[in-house]
Amino acid sequence: MKKFKGLLLLLFAALVLTSCQGGNNSTKEAGASQEGKDLEDVQFVLDWTPNTNHTGIYVAQEKGYYADEGLNLSIIQPPEDGAEALVASGKADFGISFQDVLAAAFSNDNPLPIQSVCAIIDHNTSGIISMKDKNITRPKDMEGHNYASWDNPIEQAIIKNVIAKDGGDPSKLEIIPSTATDAVSAIQSNIDTVWIYYAWDGIAAKVKNVDTNYFSFIDINPTFDYYSPVLISNNQLIEKNPDKVKAFVKATVKGYEYAMEHPEEAADILCKANPELDKDLVLESQKWLASRYQGDAKQFGYIDPARWNNFYKWLADEKLIQKPIEENHGFTNDFLPKENS
Repeated sequence: MKKFKGLLLLLFAALVLTSCQGGNNSTKEAGASQEGKDLEDVQFVLDWTPNTNHTGIYVAQEKGYYADEGLNLSIIQPPEDGAEALVASGKADFGISFQDVLAAAFSNDNPLPIQSVCAIIDHNTSGIISMKDKNITRPKDMEGHNYASWDNPIEQAIIKNVIAKDGGDPSKLEIIPSTATDAVSAIQSNIDTVWIYYAWDGIAAKVKNVDTNYFSFIDINPTFDYYSPVLISNNQLIEKNPDKVKAFVKATVKGYEYAMEHPEEAADILCKANPELDKDLVLESQKWLASRYQGDAKQFGYIDPARWNNFYKWLADEKLIQKPIEENHGFTNDFLPKENS
């Protein structure tokens, strides 16, 4: 009987030990408040391969912020038709998109049932990069050179607009349809200029010691200070389960706020989850973005209605979309954490 009781005690200890060792990192760090509670699954789709636009998501997952809110997050890569279609269909709860990309989703008779619930970077950080020896320091200097375009009407209209505003002739720019996935390599080949997001490709050029020139679109025309990127969700989910959306946004905001305060650790977390990334690039990009995620917004994630509407009005005025987009359509600040809450 003593041996039998001893065996039972050993089995019980083994079960307790196994239970303590089980679960993923986010669940383990969730805290006592989630003990014994089932986590609700959440599907999140990226817009591209993992990069520092996404760091707050990975930080929130690693630190257990989603689990603290009762959520079990799965991060998935986007399909060819983008995150928008997957979120609109309800096959993903949340995703990453861009205000210029969303324009096509909103400006038709059957707009996609999605909207932005949080900005990721306060100001548009995109612009044109070129090799320093090309002497392209401003839009007018693009005359007589070529540009690698992904053949999008809005993209090309923005390029032509900044050249004209700078006193140049857009017709003197050669537009080459091209998929320049590596901008730094592209401008070292037969491509003179490429549209980049400075936080990634601009920093990559510095890390690789490639001498480049760069100018930002918003320095030429403030209309182009649209939101890029943003977090999107499905309208049906927003209507039927606002608590889930609020919980997701709260955890995500906390992840980005941590990344702002601890860029080095945040870079490590992103690289740990995606070991194929260049650690030096991630670290330098993370440090550059730390002060730019929130920028001068009153809180991280806030979308300024005037800036949002101004860009869509410009698209309508230039006849770059099928039909005008109603004011304040496609975004909400309602799910951002309330100050002092």
